Amino acid sequence: MIDPFAQRSALVTHRRYDERMATLRFHIVANAKETKVVGEHGAAIKIKLRAPAVEGKANAALRSFLAEQLNISERAIVLERGKKSRDKVIRIDGLSDEDALGRLLPTTNWK
Repeated sequence: MIDPFAQRSALVTHRRYDERMATLRFHIVANAKETKVVGEHGAAIKIKLRAPAVEGKANAALRSFLAEQLNISERAIVLERGKKSRDKVIRIDGLSDEDALGRLLPTTNWK
């Protein structure tokens, strides 16, 4: 007899790995005159933020700005690395790398 709990558990695990998820690098310039995507900075996307780089204000502003630009919830944006650095790695749940890059840098062909 097949254990129904084991079947359900396998489906949940499979769905979790089947979801789309982007992982992107960003180079952040805090205390800028305006908040905007500047373009590419090496292998990263350069973003200028008006928020200061103190007490996590720039990180919060970055999450808010990315959520607005990508048209997703802030909860879908997770700072993986770089909490106290200009260079950050951010995971974006619900979008592929191509979708996220296409929305942030629409004039570049990422395929």
